[in-house]
Amino acid sequence: MARLVLLLVVVGVVVWWVIAARARVRAAPRSDRARAPEAFIRCAHCGVHLPRADAVIERDLGYCSEAHRIAGPKDRGA
Repeated sequence: MARLVLLLVVVGVVVWWVIAARARVRAAPRSDRARAPEAFIRCAHCGVHLPRADAVIERDLGYCSEAHRIAGPKDRGA
């Protein structure tokens, strides 16, 4: 009887360990995949660099905010 109980405990632990290992593999983050580089642009008014997806674009010029878009590009030549 004791051998049967011990056998059931061992089988239960092995089954639990296999299920837990599978869950860890599924839950692991997929950080090993290389992400595509994100394009950055420079604000035409203040010069800060920001992701193109976050920029306010007007006439092929990027701005960091709506206020800088309204203010327009700053003359950087002087």
